[in-house]
Amino acid sequence: MTAEVSQSTEIRSALVRLRRTTGLPVAFGGLVEPRLRQMRISELNGTATPALSALAVTSGNGLGGRAVALGRPCAVTDYSCSRQISHEYDTAVAAEGLRSVLAVPVVVRRRVRGVLYGALRDARPLGDRMLGAAVDAARDVEQALVVADEARDLVIAARAEPGPAAGQESDRDGAAWEQVREAHAALRALAPRIADPALRTELLEACGLLTAGTGSAEEAGPAGGAGPAGGAGPAPREVDVLACVAAGATNAVAAERLGVTAETVKGYLRSAMRKLGARTRGEAVVAARRAGWLP
Repeated sequence: MTAEVSQSTEIRSALVRLRRTTGLPVAFGGLVEPRLRQMRISELNGTATPALSALAVTSGNGLGGRAVALGRPCAVTDYSCSRQISHEYDTAVAAEGLRSVLAVPVVVRRRVRGVLYGALRDARPLGDRMLGAAVDAARDVEQALVVADEARDLVIAARAEPGPAAGQESDRDGAAWEQVREAHAALRALAPRIADPALRTELLEACGLLTAGTGSAEEAGPAGGAGPAGGAGPAPREVDVLACVAAGATNAVAAERLGVTAETVKGYLRSAMRKLGARTRGEAVVAARRAGWLP
């Protein structure tokens, strides 16, 4: 699945939430095409015509283009009569029968990546509640895109950094291999937060690349690689917890990273230690590395 498809999925989900929380009859949006300095409307929810589909909105033009140019939310009570915006897209807006419209930019690292619109078919003010809900929906998309960007960067780094060959124990103790271990822990923490199943699978495959050659393959099956001496393999969450512990995280920090409670972390850690025959956290990490659960 491409990055653009993943981003479109996030926008589509945000539009559904926006309509559900506000009662707005129409919501639509799309991604910014940086090289063309325009945003293309690709996602429609509640529309009655295809008038807005694939409409290219240039930065600075219309309501959405104004939101892109300013990097902040914009709204008009009667689109066709508003003096706050230019009117290059009046025909498409009128064809859909829209009057009051709001546009909220999706901003990631100071760059507008998309725009979410909400609209009414009559000319009445869009209240603070509706605008706030639209801003919240845009923030959700922003957070999802940040996570996806970080995940892809880590996947690229993981694929560029081969695992150690068998017997190269000294290499694992170096600074370079510590970076690989940190990348593995970050990937494991990010994976559960990725809504896109294809990207989540890609992240876990990258984890497998990082553990290649260290022992039993971590992602050999649904529950991971085999345990020591052919025992039970780890559950995915047990590997997540061990990766955090190996990176020096406390139970509380591991819980925050993984989005679970500290008690849940303790439960996974106890289970992993039992499978590994370890009595302490440190022993569990060493045993997990020998078993190929961790790099």
